[in-house]
Amino acid sequence: MQDEMSHAEDISSATILVKGKVQGVYFRRFTVERAQKLNLAGFAQNLPDGRVRVFAEGKATSIQKLIDFLHIGPALADVENVSVEWAEPTSEYSDFSIKR
Repeated sequence: MQDEMSHAEDISSATILVKGKVQGVYFRRFTVERAQKLNLAGFAQNLPDGRVRVFAEGKATSIQKLIDFLHIGPALADVENVSVEWAEPTSEYSDFSIKR
């Protein structure tokens, strides 16, 4: 049980790609607000193909909570697909912001 608890608090990172009606609907701001409340670092960025890319780093459990939020998105969004690639933390970011 102790190993499971410590694993849940491991620092990790994830690149998350969100597909659907996710641009022009407050999606990046929605992501930033939730990520900041979860004490995550990273960014949300619109991609030319219409998806939003999110890079999040912090506790694995917090990243998973963010992913859960991204499956829903803000009221005007229509999320079709969320893909996640987990990785080792980079410590490159100290806060969470919108990347242009």
